[in-house]
Amino acid sequence: MKKTLCALAIGATILTPVMASAADVKIYGRAHVSLDYLDDGKDYNEVGLSSNSSRLGFKVDQKINDDLNVFAQIEQEINFASGSKDDSGVNFSTRDTFVGLKSNTYGQARVGRFDSPFKAARGPVNFFGDMVGDVRNVTRVGDMKFDERNENTIEYKSPKFGGGFNVLAAMSMNSGKEIPREGNGEGKDDNKAYDLALTYKNGPIDFAAAYEKYEDNAANTNVGTAAAPIDSSRDAFRIAGAYKFTEEFNLGAMYQIAQFDDSKRNLDAQVFGLAGEYKITPKTSVRGEYFYRDVDADDANAHLIGVGVEHKLDSTLRVYGNLATVLNDKNSKLNPWKEGRSFGNGVSGVADENSTALSLGLRYDF
Repeated sequence: MKKTLCALAIGATILTPVMASAADVKIYGRAHVSLDYLDDGKDYNEVGLSSNSSRLGFKVDQKINDDLNVFAQIEQEINFASGSKDDSGVNFSTRDTFVGLKSNTYGQARVGRFDSPFKAARGPVNFFGDMVGDVRNVTRVGDMKFDERNENTIEYKSPKFGGGFNVLAAMSMNSGKEIPREGNGEGKDDNKAYDLALTYKNGPIDFAAAYEKYEDNAANTNVGTAAAPIDSSRDAFRIAGAYKFTEEFNLGAMYQIAQFDDSKRNLDAQVFGLAGEYKITPKTSVRGEYFYRDVDADDANAHLIGVGVEHKLDSTLRVYGNLATVLNDKNSKLNPWKEGRSFGNGVSGVADENSTALSLGLRYDF
């Protein structure tokens, strides 16, 4: 961790003055910490500190001509609670890191490692993002993971059309630095992931629809062996939208269906529900959500329920309190605290028990 922070400091010291002479360089970050109480409904009852997707990053945007800019970003996860991501430390550029070109006429293209269009499509209902109650706790489960930040990705985003529409298409070439070999020495194929999304944002409407498919050897699963491989390709469709009825009230809904090619494992699942936010005052808001996970396997369904209140001290600093719970069927072991946070993310829920989390948080964006 110390080596990583030294690299960040040296890079900022040396590169920023040089880059600033030719480009618009921005150093930014987020310190997001919380004090949490986690209860799995049985034996695990703990209080601890969590760093919630805190980060430090560098953005560059340089004009090449009247219709072309080059842009880049390097973003690193920072753990403000313990100083490191895990016992082995962290690697540089663990979050969205990319370089690309953008044009008002032709759109933008970028390459690197960043949130997939499918992951970004949950944005309209992301009122509990990186907090207890994050909707990923019921959409990103086990071998059915789609809210990913894929490596070696090429993405194209169209210019805005029709008053607020954009089309996004992406392909992740493979995971890792190289493509592993098959037993015959040839490169291992079926290693790609594909995304296609349509978004619309204008006035009170925020909408996204996305499709994502992982080929057999691109799937982030733990099934099969070299001797007895299992077809592990999977795909999913997600549609989410929010409508701002008034300046104070914003309500969103989402539906997702995810399917696994190996139907014998009964992993296919649907997730649907509502989330919203209401401003009591210009700086204080309350939020709530309900999502239901419906799984093909018997008695494996779950309900995610969350409520919270947030107060913005100014545009950069906010404090909040959240209460979230997952109601598990007898074959479901989910909880509301696993995703986007450092505390408790290795602790699963308990089958047929309700997992509950209470969180008091502070977020500072700089």
